[in-house]
Amino acid sequence: MEFPSEHLREVQEDFIIKDEDVLLLTYPKSGTNWLIETVCLIYSKGDPKWVQSEPIWDRCPWVETKHGYELLKEKEGPRLISSHLPIQLFPKSFFKSKAKMIYLIRNPRDVLVSGYFFWRIAKFVKRPQSLEQYFEWFVEGNVVFGSWFDHARGWMSMRDKENFLILSYEEMKWDTRSTVEKICQFLGKKLEPEELNSVLKNSSFQAMKENSMSNYSLLKGQYFEENGQLLRKGTLINDLGEINDCSMLTIQRISQSNSDYG
Repeated sequence: MEFPSEHLREVQEDFIIKDEDVLLLTYPKSGTNWLIETVCLIYSKGDPKWVQSEPIWDRCPWVETKHGYELLKEKEGPRLISSHLPIQLFPKSFFKSKAKMIYLIRNPRDVLVSGYFFWRIAKFVKRPQSLEQYFEWFVEGNVVFGSWFDHARGWMSMRDKENFLILSYEEMKWDTRSTVEKICQFLGKKLEPEELNSVLKNSSFQAMKENSMSNYSLLKGQYFEENGQLLRKGTLINDLGEINDCSMLTIQRISQSNSDYG
């Protein structure tokens, strides 16, 4: 995937983030779409009409893409903004604003496995031929948006800012209700019990998998293989047998040597 340097420079230097904006930041394959869907449903108080009628990339545009950038410049009022950008390439205006940011982080072993299966069906990147090859790319940072370790280290340096909320994919899986309540508190949103239940129901893996506005099936053929499965499992690494012990140990050692994440 190529992002023209002149476009990224414009995003970084010229894009104005407003105090009322909400930004959702992740490294690729960290639960991005789940977070977007959840926040959209919080904004609609659990009413699924919005998430079932407008594509997810228009509801919460990606600032680094040309389509998302142009869409965001035209949007009025508070905006939901998505990004995978590392901190050093992010719009400078954010760091002088009061805009709220949620950073969702995921175990790098899960990111590795999920990324491998995702990029194998994508038409816009060089495809890995094996999990072993992708493992080498991942550890060396030769993947889309660079090193997971650098990405996490950069954004986690914001952890003490009051407008910055860190969530983990694992806590979202283990206790989704409490995580949604934490997001609501951070965003200053109040949901009635039935509204919260609707958020949980309509942001579930199964609901998203069946929602053409959220499962990226609209982009099959153009950006992804027709028979590709874009929402694959939504599980944690302990449920998967696709990565060997040696590779897992290597990632664990790298994580420990970069231990200033949590």
